[in-house]
Amino acid sequence: MRAVVQRVSRAKVTVAGEVTGEIEIGLLVLLGVSEDDTHDDVNYLAEKIVELRIFPDDEGKMNRSLNDIAGQMLVVSQFTLFGDCRKGRRPSFIRAAKPESAERLYGSFIIEVQGRGIRVATGRFQTAMDVELVNDGPVTLLIDSRKEF
Repeated sequence: MRAVVQRVSRAKVTVAGEVTGEIEIGLLVLLGVSEDDTHDDVNYLAEKIVELRIFPDDEGKMNRSLNDIAGQMLVVSQFTLFGDCRKGRRPSFIRAAKPESAERLYGSFIIEVQGRGIRVATGRFQTAMDVELVNDGPVTLLIDSRKEF
């Protein structure tokens, strides 16, 4: 399971002109699910992201977590995070989970984050979406549950 985590002052996702999810201060998480992912990967990423100390403290140091600031999270499914661009010019998505499995684990991730006291907004699974954000910092991190990078 992979995530692109962006610290934002606001973010929203729109599907066919309808806002499906919107947050103020918090994190935008683009979430990709691989064919090998399990609930262990869900738990690892949910805990890691919620507890990441990437928000400034009173001295301006990145020392506070999403929980510490009572922030929100916008989670958007992103199968292209498992696009392999090493060969040729067209990405290969063979490592990405099949839609049924990906949707189940995507939903589990949202439930795990909510269970940690975070308000979660979402996109719409397997749909073309427009994502708008104001990246605060900017702060953008890549996290892989298998620690491949």
